Amino acid sequence: MGSQKNQPALEKLCQIIEERQRASTNTSYTASLLTKGTAKIGAKVTEEAEEVVFAALDEGSDALIRESADLLYHLCVLWVDQGIKLDDIWSELSSREGVSGLVEKSSRPKKGNES
Repeated sequence: MGSQKNQPALEKLCQIIEERQRASTNTSYTASLLTKGTAKIGAKVTEEAEEVVFAALDEGSDALIRESADLLYHLCVLWVDQGIKLDDIWSELSSREGVSGLVEKSSRPKKGNES
């Protein structure tokens, strides 16, 4: 993984989202979304994730890039809503460097629907 070339762009996006928390819901989509709460934000993340998959399957790379950007934006909104800093995400990714995906996944606590 190493250094992320566009890490500053994502950091700037998260910073803007944090600033928009204080904006008017009449003029800021971000502020409006944040006031609607975690369930609504989560629904938007789910919607955007589906659109990413549909773009990958049927719409080509330009659409996939656009939908991926939308997904990243909504993930950042969710992280801000939950008080998660981008550094927390980078730390988690760094902790997985050099670890097999299968090993990492097996080390996670089991969820109710996993067997």
